[in-house]
Amino acid sequence: MEIIWPYIKAFLVGGAFCLVGQLLIDRSKLTPARILTSYVVAGVVLGAFGLYQPLADWAGAGATVPLTGFGNLLAKGVRQALLDDGPLGIISGGIRAASAGIGAAVFFGLLVSLIAKPRDKG
Repeated sequence: MEIIWPYIKAFLVGGAFCLVGQLLIDRSKLTPARILTSYVVAGVVLGAFGLYQPLADWAGAGATVPLTGFGNLLAKGVRQALLDDGPLGIISGGIRAASAGIGAAVFFGLLVSLIAKPRDKG
């Protein structure tokens, strides 16, 4: 059971994020883009106050992979860069912290665009 417990925690937390997102799509007039943006902002705010990291430590990938985890990563990067570089860190810290993920997204997006053959939907 010790081996499978991290997977269960990640599934529960990640699933809860998905459930909240689906409820917002079904029950509110928010667009998916606004919900995704809200998730990133929520991660930044919770990360800035130090509330997100305990959840990320407990749930692992269930909390670090969703967009809230991206927001938390941005907040951590800004906080660290502010300490290291001063006020200039406010601008550069988040991008520096998330650069590996952003770079991977761009690279794999390009790779898929070269392989895929898009068609009209009509």
